[in-house]
Amino acid sequence: MRAEGSSPRARIMAKLVENRGAMIGAGIMCCLLLMSVFAYLVMPYDPFETNPRSALQPPTSQHWMGTDNLGRDVLSRLILGSRWSLRVGLIAVGVSALIGVPLGLVAGYSGKTVDAWISRGVEVLMAIPAILLALGIVAILGPGAGNIMIAVGVTGVPRYARVVRASVLSARENTYVEAARAAGSPGIQIMARHILPNVLSPVIVISTIQIAGAILSASSLGFLGLGAQPPIPEWGEMLSSARSFMRTAWWLTLFPGIAIMLSVLSMNLLGDGLRDALDPRLLQAGSHYSER
Repeated sequence: MRAEGSSPRARIMAKLVENRGAMIGAGIMCCLLLMSVFAYLVMPYDPFETNPRSALQPPTSQHWMGTDNLGRDVLSRLILGSRWSLRVGLIAVGVSALIGVPLGLVAGYSGKTVDAWISRGVEVLMAIPAILLALGIVAILGPGAGNIMIAVGVTGVPRYARVVRASVLSARENTYVEAARAAGSPGIQIMARHILPNVLSPVIVISTIQIAGAILSASSLGFLGLGAQPPIPEWGEMLSSARSFMRTAWWLTLFPGIAIMLSVLSMNLLGDGLRDALDPRLLQAGSHYSER
């Protein structure tokens, strides 16, 4: 007999809660998300207000993270910057998934010629380093937060397409897919109703890890001056603006760097936890154990 609470969903949640790293990552990310959502409520100062008399002040009781070269409060700009950086990461991953998942579904289900064409296209994208591909797209579209989302999103398409294709190749041989084909269901309906729900687990894991990569890529492009343009406070842009003051104002690079590190680390920890919790081998082992 199965023990109470031994459903797959319950086992996934239990496995995730038991993972300390995943819980730490989820906690940090929740704090960052709340900070970005309620940015204008928690900012102690106007992040755009300049005050030359207070320029380059180190951290004090009035300005916990100091001020920049224009006298703007670093903490306030960091809080508002979380909204831009996290938005870029989330939307970029959404773009990657919206393009990569359908490509992987079609390639894995159709097979032969269609699979070959899509696979070759994905391999071409993978042959180009992600940062160079993003730079090329931004060079064509122009700098700006919106174009950064598109550029970073396109660089993540190959990973989604390859993982989904591999999952579909396995799922399309299952009995329920054969039954749907025998019943005369069209291919699009089979992919949407029968195959897609069974390949969502790896997509969820990839998405959490890709958000970390997207934030890092967006910060890198912002550091190069291709992201959100001043005076918008974006973490990469804040690091770029602080380059000239690294020796005299250490806080200008330290705190944006810590923000980027925490956001990337939290998503990686959460992604690792989800990967372990959604591992079908572990779920199967848990199912056998609960039936004893």
